[in-house]
Formats: sequence, C-alpha cells, structure tokens
Amino acid sequence: MTIDPLLIGKRDDSEVALLPGLINRHGLITGATGTGKTVTLQVLAERFSSIGVPVFMADVKGDLAGMSQVGALSEKFKQRLQTLQLPEPGYCAFPVAFWDVFAKQGHPLRATASDLGPLLLSRILMLNETQEGVLTMAFKIADDRGLLLLDLKDLRAMLQFVGENTKEFMTQYGNVSSASIGAIQRGLLSLEQQGGSLFLGEPMLNIDDLLQTDRGRGVVHILAADQLLNSPMLYSTMLLWLLSKLFEHLPEVGDPEKPKLVFFFDEAHLLFKDASRVLLNKIELVVRLVRSKGVGVFFVTQNPTDIPDNVLGQLGNRVNHALRAFTARDQKAVKAAAQTLRANPGINTETAITELGVGEALVSFLDEKGRPNMVERVNILPPASRIGPISDAERAQVQASSLLKGVYDQAIDRESAYEILAARATRTAQTTSQSSTPQSPSGKSGTATEGTGGGALSDLLLGNNRRDGLLAAAAKSAMRSASSSVGREIARGILGTLLGGKGKK
Repeated sequence: MTIDPLLIGKRDDSEVALLPGLINRHGLITGATGTGKTVTLQVLAERFSSIGVPVFMADVKGDLAGMSQVGALSEKFKQRLQTLQLPEPGYCAFPVAFWDVFAKQGHPLRATASDLGPLLLSRILMLNETQEGVLTMAFKIADDRGLLLLDLKDLRAMLQFVGENTKEFMTQYGNVSSASIGAIQRGLLSLEQQGGSLFLGEPMLNIDDLLQTDRGRGVVHILAADQLLNSPMLYSTMLLWLLSKLFEHLPEVGDPEKPKLVFFFDEAHLLFKDASRVLLNKIELVVRLVRSKGVGVFFVTQNPTDIPDNVLGQLGNRVNHALRAFTARDQKAVKAAAQTLRANPGINTETAITELGVGEALVSFLDEKGRPNMVERVNILPPASRIGPISDAERAQVQASSLLKGVYDQAIDRESAYEILAARATRTAQTTSQSSTPQSPSGKSGTATEGTGGGALSDLLLGNNRRDGLLAAAAKSAMRSASSSVGREIARGILGTLLGGKGKK
C-alpha cells in the first residue's frame, strides 16, 4: 500500500511534502534561536507518528512534552491558517513515552558501562589519549577475567584492582600509569556528581521498546534533556550510544515504504564538539549505514556548518529556518548554508535565509528518485498537538498509562566486578588475619580483630562493613547465578569495541 506524502509546509499554491519512503535518507533542521525549529520538529514527529512510525527525540526546553496533549487554536496560528488558506487541523494528542536519565520526569534511561565501552566513556570523561589507553586496558582485563562492568562502582573497583596489580599486568597488557588511574577515578567522581551513576546500570534499555506503536500510531519517545544539557558530553554521548544500538540491533531492510523509527538529534553541534578523528569516523559510518536498517536521523542545530561535511552530505531532507548575519562570521555561515541547498532561479537563497519570519523556512526534500528538489520558501504548518510544556499532573497521567510502566522503574544490581572483587578482598583479609593471629595453648587460633589486613583495595571496597558486604554478595550470587553465568559474555557494540570490531567477547 502506497503511503501518501506528508504535507509539511505551504505557500500560496505551492505545497511541500516529505515522501515516507525517503525519510531514512536523513535530514537537517537548522535556524537561529526563536525561528521555529522546535515547532517544525513537532510537526515532523506528528506526521511520522500518524503513519505508524515511532520517534525518539530529546526535549531540551520542555516544550515537546505538549505532544501528549490535544492542541488548540491560537490567534497566531489562526492567522497562519488563513494566510495558507488551510482548514484547522484535527487537534489531537499523540502517544508519548517520557524518558529521563535522572528518573524524575520519565522512565529511567540506562546503559551498562560494558555496553558503552571505553571509547564513549573516554569521551564522557574527557580523557586524553594516554588515559583512554589505560581505561581500554582495564576493560580488556575485565573481559579476560569475566568481570562484568555494569555501573560506576564496578569501574572504580576495576581501576583500583588494576592499579594495585600493575606488575602482574605489565608484561601482558603494558604499562599502567598511576597518574592516569587517578585521573580516570577523578573523572568518574565528576560523572557521578553529574548524575552518571543513574545512567550507568541495569536494566539497560531494550531497543525493541523504542519501536512500539499504539493503536496504529508510532509512539513518540521524549527524553527530558533540560537538566541533562548541563552535562553536554553525557547528553551527546548517550544519544550517540542510542543511535549505535539501533544500528547494531536492527536487521537490514533496504529501502522500506516507511522507516522503522526516526531519531531526532537536537543540539547536534554537541555531538561533534571536541570529537576525536576515530569517533568522527565511526559517527559517519553509523549515519551512513543505519539508513539500510530503516532508521531516519534528523540533526537539529543552529547552522549547517555545525555538522562535518562528511555527515552533512548524507542529509537529504533539509529545513532551514532564518539565520542571522550580524557579524562577518555570521555572514560567512549564511553563505555556506545557502550553498548546501539546491538553487531555485526564483529565490535568492542567501538573501532569503536572513529574511525569513518565525515559522517560515527554506525547504528542500528529496523527490521520488532521491534527488534534492529545488529549494522552496514556505510556511511550516501548525501542529495538531499542544505547543509548550505540560503540568506535573498531566505528565503523571501520561506516565501512569505508559506501555512501559514498571519495566525500567526499579534498578537492578546483580553480581558484577564490584561484588566479585569485594569478596576476593575480604577472603584475602581473612587469610591474612588468620595467618598473623598467635596460636593459643590448645592449638586453636585466637579471635581475629575485624578490619585487620586486606590492603587498600579491601578498605576501599568494604570500609567498615566488610562482613555485611560479603553476606550481601553471597546472597546476590545465589539468587542470580543464572544471570551471572549468561552475563559473562560481555557485549560491546560498534562504538564500544576495544579494537574497533563488532560483536561479543
């Protein structure tokens, strides 16, 4: 069955529509602050949801949550509809699932440290090349010993273990700098203060849960990002991890009549800021190949020049809102942006891009043969759902009826590197204590004082609660032995691999 084109904008007798079969050729939404990017993003998400395509987007200002509520006619939109000679849209709400790394405004969104891998973790922690090498070594040692790295305390315990046994690992894995270990530990402490301990852990997001539909409409997954943007590296790296998981998880489908999911990457300039060449190459690879998995990616940013050329060249569907040309640098950016659009003899693109009003845009979508259409100056249609934030009560109501209610709300802490290394340190402490205790006349050892021996690792991991920690670890091991044995196959994806390969260790 052929799916009708999705009407996005109109001006006079000219209509601009996006072909569903070419959504997975990716797209770009640009424009200065206050020019209408957020409303355009909302309109596109509504169109995709209406044809049964799920959407994932980050809500950086709290405005997109209004998609969960029925829209209403405002005076501004009334004037726009009259100008475009269009009837009022059928106002409605859309199926929405809220997500929040901090678990305050939506379902918790988590990834394991092992799945994230040393490359992405190094980016979050802003490590240099030497420090990244030490972190990679720690992951390799953990893999070789079947130690699961799931959360922050696992990473800390593993780094402490590596730092205290450098002589053992030097021959096989190379030198370990104590200064690098310290720098990584400080980075982990900073990450914890930013909320990273809530992001790293289990249950990890199941990608299939992003592909849900509700009564024929695609679920719109909205990540609360207003607080998350205070940690830009965590924000951008987390979205990149999500995109890479979609690439790894979904099968090849070629060019379907509509995509399986559309992924909006808002504040996209953060993704490429200070990214290493290795990471940029992998981002380009994922963007290029994820199309065949039926995933469309739309980058949202202020200027096309925020996107590297190798990625920008893969974005076929363009919506350019107004850019400002107040400085010489701005004028250069305007000229560069105009050159990325297919010229229209009837429009001076470079001039028009600075004259656009709020809600107006220069639009160029792909035609049936995948070629860019000539740029058109159009008004973006108003959305059918509410524009703007929602109340706490409205959010709670959406959460209560969510398809994912109860799936991710409770954190899981199964046996992993922290528990195993803690138990090992406790056994060492007990052995040391017993061997150093004087023998009584009866030949039996005297009572050892708790806390004797064990070294710095034991003290760090267990503190004054060694006995409680050991009992807890034993209980976890008994209850979760099945999951622990399965978990020894440590997953590492395309952006989490130690050596750039793909698959499981």
